[in-house]
Amino acid sequence: MEFILHILEHAFTDTIRLAPFLFLTYLAMEYLENKAGEKTVELLLNTGKKGPVLGGILGVLPQCGFSAAAAGLYSGGVITVGTMLAVFLSTSDEMLPIFISERAPLSDILWILGAKIVIGIVTGICVDWAVRFLNKGNQKGLHIHDICERENCHCEEGSILKSALIHSVQILVFLLLVAVVLEGVVEWVGMEKLVTAVSRYPVLSVFVSGLIGLIPNCAASVTITTLYLEGVLSAGSMMAGLLSCAGIGLLVLFRTNHGVKKNLMIMGALYGISVAAGLLTEVLFRIFG
Repeated sequence: MEFILHILEHAFTDTIRLAPFLFLTYLAMEYLENKAGEKTVELLLNTGKKGPVLGGILGVLPQCGFSAAAAGLYSGGVITVGTMLAVFLSTSDEMLPIFISERAPLSDILWILGAKIVIGIVTGICVDWAVRFLNKGNQKGLHIHDICERENCHCEEGSILKSALIHSVQILVFLLLVAVVLEGVVEWVGMEKLVTAVSRYPVLSVFVSGLIGLIPNCAASVTITTLYLEGVLSAGSMMAGLLSCAGIGLLVLFRTNHGVKKNLMIMGALYGISVAAGLLTEVLFRIFG
């Protein structure tokens, strides 16, 4: 019984923290589609290179809700896929608070944050350029009502406050249910033991850390950061895990964005870029470290 209560407590705490971010995100989306002028919408949909740059910089702030907000904004057609990926790659989740609480060297904190920002921005710009070049998946305007139709929520019949509240509650309930399952799996498997076991194999450790980072749970960033500070994980493994660690953003993406194939491609790109950056970090540290 104590084990179950522990899981429920952690799942509820992790989920409820997202409520303000989700509500404000959907409120902004509803306002843009229903109230904002055409020029404002056009400005947001055509930010070009500024989108990934802003996403890469803002994503590094120590909070767990920005990746969820980015996924929601992408699903609603407000930001590009490149901007969302920039946020996913740069988001720090629980990393920064742990570094600060453990009094990690400032130089370590700065190079890790800087690397995440640069990788996020460069990736976002390249992905948006590739999308425009291939002429696939271009922004076609806001489409929050597409989400309403899929959810069959009839929230368009009320105010934008009501609509934003309904969407937020729906997503929060979904996230809570998934969080309970994930907490149970993490507690049962023992994620820290798994990472420690593969840490003696540097290349394999990079791939495994990247996979663990994809787990939409704060335990992923906590485990990776802690093991790096303890000297169990190498810099390359740490980088791969923290880059792919998009927090709850992936869950929100799969819940709100239509097209499982496209979502899987985004997740695959996130993982591939994270592993590639981790392997490169591993090589550089072996040469210059």
